Amino acid sequence: MITVERKDSFHLKISRVLQEETSHKLDLFLFVPGELGLNTHVISEDAFYHGAIHVKRTYYSDRHHLPLVMSRLADRGKLDPNQYRLGLSLYAYQYVVALERSTQALLDTAREARRAEKRGEETSARRRGDRARESVDAGGAEENRREGELAEELHERLEELSELTQGILRRLRRQKPGDESLHRYYTNIDNYLSWLTEQSLLALVAHLPRGSGYREIRERLLAICRAESEHRESCEYNSARVTRDPTRMSNKMRLLRRLIEYPVTLKQRNQELGGGEEKAVKGLATAVVMVFVSLGLLQARDALGDITVLLVLVMAVLYALREVFKDDLRVTLWRWLRKGRPKWRRQYLDPSSNAPVGRQLEWFDYKRFTRLDADVQRVRKRNVAQREEVVLHYRSSSRMSPTRFLSGYDRTRETLSLDLSLLARLMDKGSHHVYRLKEGQVSREAVEKRHLINLVIRDLEGGREPTLQRWKIVMSRSKIVDVELVHEEGDER
Repeated sequence: MITVERKDSFHLKISRVLQEETSHKLDLFLFVPGELGLNTHVISEDAFYHGAIHVKRTYYSDRHHLPLVMSRLADRGKLDPNQYRLGLSLYAYQYVVALERSTQALLDTAREARRAEKRGEETSARRRGDRARESVDAGGAEENRREGELAEELHERLEELSELTQGILRRLRRQKPGDESLHRYYTNIDNYLSWLTEQSLLALVAHLPRGSGYREIRERLLAICRAESEHRESCEYNSARVTRDPTRMSNKMRLLRRLIEYPVTLKQRNQELGGGEEKAVKGLATAVVMVFVSLGLLQARDALGDITVLLVLVMAVLYALREVFKDDLRVTLWRWLRKGRPKWRRQYLDPSSNAPVGRQLEWFDYKRFTRLDADVQRVRKRNVAQREEVVLHYRSSSRMSPTRFLSGYDRTRETLSLDLSLLARLMDKGSHHVYRLKEGQVSREAVEKRHLINLVIRDLEGGREPTLQRWKIVMSRSKIVDVELVHEEGDER
């Protein structure tokens, strides 16, 4: 299963969980509007790859109780402390990822509920102003029904989230290690999880609708936040100076987040391929051109005899032609030799033992729409084909070795961060105004220019059928406005 979500103003986070299969292939096709003027001269392939694409892999397991078992074993002296720290970090990291994803989904639902509540208030006001219009009453009833269903769904999901967060933290805190070094590590993780839980729930409370129907769930979420704050204070996790200063608190928690992620994130060694081949091609091109230049010089000397001004001019022309054709020949040979071949290699290492656990080959280039695979063209052309689009293609092919993974974890979670700020720089700053007729009055509203970027993803694991998705990314110069899945097909995992 692949998920695409907005990480911040310009970053997309593409996540997938890699199963037990050892072979994985991923293709990302970014369809950029032609009006932006993107090409290899504006942003080269190497510049886009190194500046906009960042890949990270972490251990993953659905056996959430495993770190707690490790805690009991470590407390009894039957487990190495490093294994305990690694297991506890994985437990915390998976909770963090799940909480952030659930919170983001609930924030979207809460915003939609607030908009529905506002529309319901406007509809009620219109009904009070004109009781004779039955159509308005019928529309208001339908709007109230949808608002009620949305509110009920939001209540259920918030109740479930609050129960899960309390249960997960309660199970974690029941297994406090007795060893001082382990307890210090446990303290850092518990401190961060408590703070993150409080921040996530407070964000939800801030975006909940203001109606009285949400009072009970709002009080419950606030009670959990107060309990977490009291827990950190009673355990003396943070000094008074840090607690009073939001900036210092945020920076400290950012460091604790890195402490959690470091043991479970696979180390990487990146290598650019083709360095030796490029030197060989350069030497070959120089040798070929020099052969023809030397033959030309011999012919010129035989024809002109002794050194004269004319011979010097002929030699100058031959050397000028050498400089021109040498570079052209080198570029042509290099492109022909590297066509379709991977450009980078990424090796993954276990963070604790430094043992290699997998490798990945990567490609990135500009593509023509006509040269894309038939299934990708079909998915992109599902609605309207835009021939002037510029297609950016990123491809990765990885092979992992689950037998070398940490005991109990035979999967990895890959997170690919796609930075679209490079494209935002090509967009116009300008805005314009639109006029609307609302309740008999004409209003003028400022509208920011937006662009639609399509992202087609093809994922293939082992011998399964490929999964194809198309995402619509609405983007302006200042931020990513919306990300929406509009098409999906293939093998569901």
